[in-house]
Amino acid sequence: MIPTFRGIVAMLLIAPVIAAGAFIPGAGWLALAMSVVIVLLFVLDAVAAGDVNSFQVERIHDDRLSLAANNPIRLRVVSLRRRRTKLTLRDEPPEEFIIERRILEGTVLPRQPWEAVYHVRPIRRGDYTFGDITLRWVGPLGLLQRQATLDRSGPVKVYPNLLDVRRYDLMLRRNRLEELGLRSARIFGEGREFERLRDYTPDDEYRRINWKATARRHTPITTEYQTERSQIVMCLIDTGRMMQSPIKRIAKLDYVVNAVLLLSYVAAGMGDKVGAMTFADDVYQYIAPRQGKGQFYRMLEVLYAVDAQPVEPDYRRSLTYLALKQRRRALVVIFTDLSGGMTMDALVSHTARLARTSLPFVVTISDPE
Repeated sequence: MIPTFRGIVAMLLIAPVIAAGAFIPGAGWLALAMSVVIVLLFVLDAVAAGDVNSFQVERIHDDRLSLAANNPIRLRVVSLRRRRTKLTLRDEPPEEFIIERRILEGTVLPRQPWEAVYHVRPIRRGDYTFGDITLRWVGPLGLLQRQATLDRSGPVKVYPNLLDVRRYDLMLRRNRLEELGLRSARIFGEGREFERLRDYTPDDEYRRINWKATARRHTPITTEYQTERSQIVMCLIDTGRMMQSPIKRIAKLDYVVNAVLLLSYVAAGMGDKVGAMTFADDVYQYIAPRQGKGQFYRMLEVLYAVDAQPVEPDYRRSLTYLALKQRRRALVVIFTDLSGGMTMDALVSHTARLARTSLPFVVTISDPE
């Protein structure tokens, strides 16, 4: 039990009476009587404060926290007491998290849920554990506080940033992708996927005329096609030593994984086939390109555990492996670090060969400082 400010003031009130006892007859008895009364009040306040069993406390958060994002953590309290109670809560999130605040205060009404929210920002992917919750509450007389520690430890996983994916999905459902800077573009011409029928114009090729539709409408009709949507997008992720370098306490590799997952989610939603490959001195994981949202979750589970290695990337080996596995033309997005001149020369040399059969696109992360 911890005295409150009011309790300390109550105890200090006895001091001048005790001091006066040396000069005023009977003041000592008054001090004794005051001491007994204050002790009784403290005892009554302690008894009336009850124990921790009069509170139901739980921690609420997503099963998967997002890396480098502010994840809300809710502490919910239900009081089984008959009166309102002032509470102070202290949570124990993993030490590796950046914490906004961990001490929360409020007043809980009888049998009404009360929630306090704080945010954590994980800086590394992986498995972590939340610790205990310490609860401190004030007695009805306000003279003391009782304190108890509740075992609310539990595991939590930190995944690549899923909040950006959810934001994109929400914007997509609301038809507000323009707010994210995205525009839908249809490319007509030499594709093979049927788009529409329209009236013939002098610039159209004769082979585009739809003779059946022309016969039905008694006027020349042209078939218009668009490029196929089921394209192949391969994301190559460099997991070499330079990808361990942090930017604002977050490793470059983690930024890359976040970007790859968002790209794969968007591409899968557009009907494209998405795959991924992680490499450094060798190829570590290869996820064959597939269609559908299920492919996004397969990639999420694989990339969740990806770690940087203390070796240099071998572009020749990795791109040779890709050429053997992926023979169809694809958009190949290579996420890497080009801090070293020799590394850049090797990448340029081998992507030039890749350009004969695919469309390579190199993405690198630079430190803004």
